Amino acid sequence: MENKRAGYRILVADDDPRVHEQLRAHFQREEFQMHSAYDGEAALELARQLRPDALVLDVLMPKMDGLMVCRELRKESNVPIIMLSAKAEEFDRLLGLELGADDYITKPFSGREVVVRIKAVLRRLHDAVGERSESHLVVANLDIDLNAYQVKVGGEVVPCTPKEIEILWTLASNPGMVFSREHLLQSIWGYDYLGDTRAVDSHIKRIRAKLCSAGNGWDIRTVWGVGYRFETVADA
Repeated sequence: MENKRAGYRILVADDDPRVHEQLRAHFQREEFQMHSAYDGEAALELARQLRPDALVLDVLMPKMDGLMVCRELRKESNVPIIMLSAKAEEFDRLLGLELGADDYITKPFSGREVVVRIKAVLRRLHDAVGERSESHLVVANLDIDLNAYQVKVGGEVVPCTPKEIEILWTLASNPGMVFSREHLLQSIWGYDYLGDTRAVDSHIKRIRAKLCSAGNGWDIRTVWGVGYRFETVADA
């Protein structure tokens, strides 16, 4: 899918004009089409109008902060989101990921790093839906459709973030296999996310709260000290 990159539309939302100038120079070299927003409300509106291929979203912005923008977009869109922040606190990183962000970069950053992260999230998205022979999985009452990035339980759609769906797909398509937190970080996020495996634990917790219940015919089990595995009733 790398040959499509010249057509990528990237929305940059940050209230600092210098960030836009820095990224524009790098994006032009990559032939990305860059669009700019300078506050959260404008970012949300433009994201809905433009339907960009990826969104670079600052946490601290006027009118509506980036976390709220991310939360609102995740109700209606699977657009890859890379958060930017001058803060490096663990709480900010984990909250951004829990809200559905695909990646997180702390300021100051290099424009080249942002380009690399954008390519990574877009490549993983395309790999997930365009380069797999199978993109639809049904296990008991669980239905995962990667083409639509949609999950159903008992025929009812359950809203999930892209990362939740990708984790669930990885586990459910390999029943009985134990996946370490480190493996899930590498396969889902595409790199070691600062070694912070709690991002995985947080996503698993949210998946369980949304989807797991008695009578499903399947469950996500914790293998203490190792990671997680997907089990059907026959496996239990």
